[in-house]
Amino acid sequence: MTIFDRIKKLAKEHSKTLRQVTDDLQLSQNYIYNLKKSGKQPNATTLEKFADYFHVSVDYLLGREDEKSTSDQKDLKKFLDDNLNYGMTYDGQNLTDEEKERLKIALTQVFYKYKDKFKKD
Repeated sequence: MTIFDRIKKLAKEHSKTLRQVTDDLQLSQNYIYNLKKSGKQPNATTLEKFADYFHVSVDYLLGREDEKSTSDQKDLKKFLDDNLNYGMTYDGQNLTDEEKERLKIALTQVFYKYKDKFKKD
């Protein structure tokens, strides 16, 4: 499976078009199709953008491993920042900057209110 195929598959799993992905990542409109056409790999910075966007490892994108994630642990702040900055939607509608900030505050408050209940002994 090529990197194009993996990105296309991930986009579908996230209910995104390839155009939405390139727009969200601020890449040229045909960037992903050019990967397919040229057979080249993205540079390290762009690979990292794709990996962060889809919450997978760079090794997964490159086909070096089949597991999408390298860790079960997720940093809430990073998760919120990544998702809110890369086109989070609700029922197909983009969130406004104010809605994104409200969501970030609400989820952070819930996390701190209940974090002790989920700690492992």
